[in-house]
Amino acid sequence: MVQVEPIKAFTDNYIWAIRDTENNHVWVVDPGQADPVNTYLAQKQATLKGVLVTHHHWDHTNGIQELLKSSPSIAVYGPTNSPFNGITHPLKEGDELDVLSIKLRVIETPGHTLDHICYLSNTLCFTGDTIFSAGCGRLMEGSSEQMWLTLCKFNDVPDDALMYCTHEYTLANLAFASAVEPNNSDIQNYKKWAEQQVSKCTPTLPSTFAKERAVNPFLRATLTQAKANIPHHLSDDLSEPWKVFAALRAWKDSF
Repeated sequence: MVQVEPIKAFTDNYIWAIRDTENNHVWVVDPGQADPVNTYLAQKQATLKGVLVTHHHWDHTNGIQELLKSSPSIAVYGPTNSPFNGITHPLKEGDELDVLSIKLRVIETPGHTLDHICYLSNTLCFTGDTIFSAGCGRLMEGSSEQMWLTLCKFNDVPDDALMYCTHEYTLANLAFASAVEPNNSDIQNYKKWAEQQVSKCTPTLPSTFAKERAVNPFLRATLTQAKANIPHHLSDDLSEPWKVFAALRAWKDSF
């Protein structure tokens, strides 16, 4: 049996551990810190077998070198065009890999960074900093149109697929989503639930793509209601979905 479990890092990161509970083999996704991973491995009496990287930012990669000291032969998978030089198995759009019997395919998801990739199966997706629950990553390197085209790549992901992102940003994102769609009852109900989770120091993740399609303003830019409350100074041209997305992202940046 394979489980996906959160390892907390920094103040709001999750390093996702993919664990085969029978053999106690583990792969980790975006290990920005080594110590929490090593603590987890010791507690589970598990062996690290591989690393998945979504993009080059330090809070996703800084733990890898330290992890390799005790596991020098493990594979580090990541984007082929990444500035991070610790990748041993470079990946591009359409590549597939088997992680503890989970078959993952790779999609290139530029926007937050130009090297960003995500890992998808029919039942789950590791989205890094591309899609957060009720949000999306800042445009650190890519353009608004580029990011919108990236988000469209998730349109065919099944509703019940689990979405594992790297940050616990859900409550902050829901505050913004509430401003975009104040009459959206799905957002308000999700906000109440997320507040309860956070008060118990319990992750709000994973989410599902059904949930995100109901509450995430950046996935809802094709809908009329997504435009209604965009501030006037950002709403000069909302003629195309990517322009609505651009206005929403600019609004969120200063929210």
